[in-house]
Amino acid sequence: MVSSPTKFFQKAILALTIVCLIWLPVSAQTKPTAPITLDGRQLFKVSDSGGYSAQQRAEIVDTILKQTVKTGEPYLSVDIIERNGLPVIQLEGRNLLTVTQGDTSPGITVQKQAEIWVGILKASIKKAQQQRTTAYIRNAILLSFGSVLLAIAFSWAIGWIGMYWLYPMLPKEETTEQTSPKNTGIEQGIKFLIATIRSLIWFASAIYITNLFPQTREWSRSVSDILIFTLASPMVPLGDKSYSLIQILFLIGLFIGLLILAKTLKKVLRSRVLHMTGMSRGSQETVASIANYTLISIGTLVLLQVWGLDLSSLTIFASVLGVGIGLGLQGIAKEFVSGLVIIFERPIQVGDFVEVAGKVGTVERISVRSTEILTLDQVSIFVPNSRFLESEVINWSYPSPLSRLKISVRVAYGSNLSAVKDALVDAANEHPDILSEPAPQVWFTGFGQSSLMLNLLVWITQPRKQFQIKSDLYFRIDQILRDRHVEIPFPQRELHLRNGSLPLEVSPQLQDSLTDLAQNLALWLKHQPNQVPKDSQNSSKFPDDQP
Repeated sequence: MVSSPTKFFQKAILALTIVCLIWLPVSAQTKPTAPITLDGRQLFKVSDSGGYSAQQRAEIVDTILKQTVKTGEPYLSVDIIERNGLPVIQLEGRNLLTVTQGDTSPGITVQKQAEIWVGILKASIKKAQQQRTTAYIRNAILLSFGSVLLAIAFSWAIGWIGMYWLYPMLPKEETTEQTSPKNTGIEQGIKFLIATIRSLIWFASAIYITNLFPQTREWSRSVSDILIFTLASPMVPLGDKSYSLIQILFLIGLFIGLLILAKTLKKVLRSRVLHMTGMSRGSQETVASIANYTLISIGTLVLLQVWGLDLSSLTIFASVLGVGIGLGLQGIAKEFVSGLVIIFERPIQVGDFVEVAGKVGTVERISVRSTEILTLDQVSIFVPNSRFLESEVINWSYPSPLSRLKISVRVAYGSNLSAVKDALVDAANEHPDILSEPAPQVWFTGFGQSSLMLNLLVWITQPRKQFQIKSDLYFRIDQILRDRHVEIPFPQRELHLRNGSLPLEVSPQLQDSLTDLAQNLALWLKHQPNQVPKDSQNSSKFPDDQP
């Protein structure tokens, strides 16, 4: 009868138990043993005997069993004979294995152990022969297709749960007209978790299918043993202990979970708790960031202690890290300290409209290494934190978003400046984003080369819209000045020519050449008064063969 999925899961639990046993510290075995296998299934274990090691005895028995099963004989005799006071197991009259005292368990005689092994061999040989029949292979193929369909269904169900159950439960990002939705770290973590579960489902399906067929079961067992050995063998020494790959992966998983938890709590604290206090957006971001880094620091220490790592073993690593920060990581340390200064001193905050290094935009996020600025073109620029402390930064929102704009205007000489002033004030008052208090002002700044220069000063509370406001004002000022017949000048130059000594003094040779040229031109125009040479625009002289 074909193995059911229940047996497969029982084997999976058994394999997990083996991993846990290998993971935990165990005492060294008192004697070496080797397993006897048939079609990838372990039957029992034998130990060293005489001049043969346990591995050599197991290889001999495995070879005989494989050759016997492949013969396809329906009935195979497994008997016990006694030789030199020890039971010998024979298969079809061929010596298979001598049971020694080292093969027995405590409280069991060699004869009893031989009888137990004979029963196991008879059942295993019968099962191996049955699994090579046509009916079994046909049922195994059907179960394989069913396993693939079940894996597809489970994979789809996991994706559906993630899309329609987990994603809607995530905290939403606060978006404005100038920000676009972004993938959060929690979403990336959920995607990674879903991909991992799907991979495990398909891996389990592949193991189950290969375990159905005796031809592939040994290969499946080899892969499983190699995987278990690789994951469970200690290979990373830290202090007085060595840790296996599965322990390292488990610690990494816990740390990723800590980061996701800290980021989730930061979002909840910022959007739910601090939002109710009425604090500014920048203050909320500062408090949430401090809470986030504090939770990560404390959580990391707790995880390392629970994991069993002695923190005193990290002293060498800490000293090396300190030297690295002092030498190779000076830039990172510099940005880290600058980030802490910005977070606590708060010269800039999240939501401020700033100009740094020729870039203008809104501060979206402040981390310990860089600051994210979203420009008016919806492009995110990451500026190193030290740039805000070492160079000049224009913060239009500090200490308040109230700021003044200057609009330069030039009018022609002779214009009525009182009328121009009224026109500029009217244009400013018509714009909805310009404050009426403080009131718009017009300053006469000087006399230009070809115009009178004035400045319109207006106040706004939305610095990020200053360029749009300037454009609107320029459009309206141009229209209102045209309607009121105020001339907008453009640069002009006046050229004054004074009388000199005429006629000009030229050489006799030049006079003769000019005279000849004038005579030739007059004769040619006289004979062809109505024709203009087609190439006159491209030729520098007339033909010389004219009469």
